[in-house]
Amino acid sequence: MQTPTLITAALALVAALTGAAQAEGNARNGEAIYERYCAACHGADATGDGPMQAVLTVQPTDLTALSAGNDGVFPMGRVVKRIDGRDPLVAHGSPMPIYGDFFQGQDAALKTESGQPIITSTPVTDLIAYLEGLQIR
Repeated sequence: MQTPTLITAALALVAALTGAAQAEGNARNGEAIYERYCAACHGADATGDGPMQAVLTVQPTDLTALSAGNDGVFPMGRVVKRIDGRDPLVAHGSPMPIYGDFFQGQDAALKTESGQPIITSTPVTDLIAYLEGLQIR
């Protein structure tokens, strides 16, 4: 019988060899964060049809199709930077996030799809883990 540590190491090796970027955040926490901060625009199912959609000049992105729109690879770096404000989105009225300090801080790291580390906050890693799980494969 294989130990969980051996299985975890094998999965990490496969991810490293395939270049797959995966969030190491807590998807359950990310779901709660999504529901509180994102669902009003992006919708409960993250397809871009939230109740605020009708009043937005720029329509919300379908967050379930991020990988599909990026040759099947989750665009980790781009999504992290959009959420934590390094890649501002004018449609939000200000650099995203518009929720103040909640998404700020540098206490967590992820690896982008190219293998480069990216420093962000724990709430962002949790949200990214949740969003990765929503991707249409």
